[in-house]
Amino acid sequence: MIYAVGDIHGHLAQLDRALALIEADGGPDAPIVFLGDYADRGPDVPGVLDRLSKGVADGRPWICLMGNHDRFFRDFLDHGTLTDGVLRSGITWLHRNMGGRETLAGYLDPRDLPSYDALPTDNPVGHSDIVVALASAARAAVPDAHRRFLSGLRTHHETDDQIFVHAGLRPGISLEHQAEDDLVWIRQPFLDDPRDHGRLVVHGHTALPAARHYGNRLNLDSGAGYGDPITAAVIRGRDAWALSGGGRIRLTP
Repeated sequence: MIYAVGDIHGHLAQLDRALALIEADGGPDAPIVFLGDYADRGPDVPGVLDRLSKGVADGRPWICLMGNHDRFFRDFLDHGTLTDGVLRSGITWLHRNMGGRETLAGYLDPRDLPSYDALPTDNPVGHSDIVVALASAARAAVPDAHRRFLSGLRTHHETDDQIFVHAGLRPGISLEHQAEDDLVWIRQPFLDDPRDHGRLVVHGHTALPAARHYGNRLNLDSGAGYGDPITAAVIRGRDAWALSGGGRIRLTP
């Protein structure tokens, strides 16, 4: 058996609840795959990164995958980058819909952050001074352990029975030839493809009201980025159960 946790988005209390549910079900050494999106939108991104990075450093059997929001945060710290070519809309990490400002507010004094109206939310041209200042302040404030954690995130994890990724796979392409952009961003054609991928694909990224099993894939993003609960699940082969205070809840295709 292996456990997985869907998108977290800065909700430390919910992460701790998920960890408690997993420990109650599988013990303190249960193997867990975290499906990414630790950053953005929620109130305590530093707390989430602290919990996960310390767990990994302490040798817990945890695999932490990279989500698109984590890549945005990493690239902003490393290069001052606000855009991602995958986003055809052209919006930046500091757009209201992305939640980068909430991430920065966890590390910097929110009173020192420009308002949304003053941030480069759709085109960074003309806002270079603001971006340079924010990136410099963030680099000084974000602990080295958090930056190392972001830089060390994996794009996928394999077992004999499952493939764990943040967003999904491009159908018909072997795992070793998948593009990182797809692993952290894809929706279509993955979501509508009914084909078997050889193993159960366990993913997040596309928020639903609750976790759902589709037969060929299992979506564990239950909307934490929009204030809904995080899902923790236990998986055996292609069978899966969501964890709750009352025990396991079977997820059936």
